[in-house]
Amino acid sequence: MRGVDVSIFNESVDWSALKAAGIDFAICRTGYGKSGVDESFQGHVGRAHEAGLICGAYHYSYALTPADAAQEARFCKELIEKAGVLLELPVWFSMADGDNYKKRHGFDFSRKNITAICELFLDNIKPLNCGVYAPLSWLEDYIDWRSLGCDIWSAQWSAEDSFKGRMWQYTDALKIGGQTFNGNILYDANATPQVKPQATTTTPATPAAAPAAEHELSAQERIQQILANARK
Repeated sequence: MRGVDVSIFNESVDWSALKAAGIDFAICRTGYGKSGVDESFQGHVGRAHEAGLICGAYHYSYALTPADAAQEARFCKELIEKAGVLLELPVWFSMADGDNYKKRHGFDFSRKNITAICELFLDNIKPLNCGVYAPLSWLEDYIDWRSLGCDIWSAQWSAEDSFKGRMWQYTDALKIGGQTFNGNILYDANATPQVKPQATTTTPATPAAAPAAEHELSAQERIQQILANARK
C-alpha cells in the first residue's frame, strides 16, 4: 500500500488527486511535544477519509526524558480523543531531532535513554495501537527496537529499504497534483483497525519484507517494482 504523511505544513491537499494517483493511506500529525497542537489533524483525517483513504497518526517527540515521553503520550491520546476521528492505522511515535532541539538542550543520546523514552510513550498511549518512527541511523545506533515489541516505521530516502519494518518512508519528494509529500510504503495490506482511546485494539500483524531488488534495474525502476509488489 502506498501512502503519504501530512501535517499543517501540507496546506490545501488535493486528496482526490492523491487517491487517483494510487495513494491508499495518510499518516496525519496530531501535534508535537507535550503541548503542541497540529490544527490540521482533524481536517486532514476527515478529508482523507472522504477521498477513500485510510488513516493513521503520528506525534513528533521533543521528549528529553522518559517522563517527558509519558506526558507526550497522554497528550497525544487526548488530541485523538478530542478530534473524534477513526484511525484504521497505528499511531506512530516520531523519534528524531530534525530541528536540533534535543542537541541544543543537552539530550542524552544513549541507546538506554532513547529506548526508555520510546517504551514510556508506548506504555502510556495504550490501549491505542502504537509504533515507532525513526530514521534508519537512529534505529541502527540509538534505539533498541527489538526490545520494544512494536511496529517500526523507518525513514530511508533511497531506492531500497535496508530495514524492512512494517512501513518505509522512501522519499521526501513525492510529487502529486502539483504538491510534494513524503512517500511511504505499508507492507501489510491487511491494516489493523485502530479505535478511539477508550476501546481495546488488536495486535498488529507481522510485517512482510520488501522483495529483493534486481541489480540491473535503475533506482526508479526498483522503487516502482517495490510499489507494485506492495500493492498485491
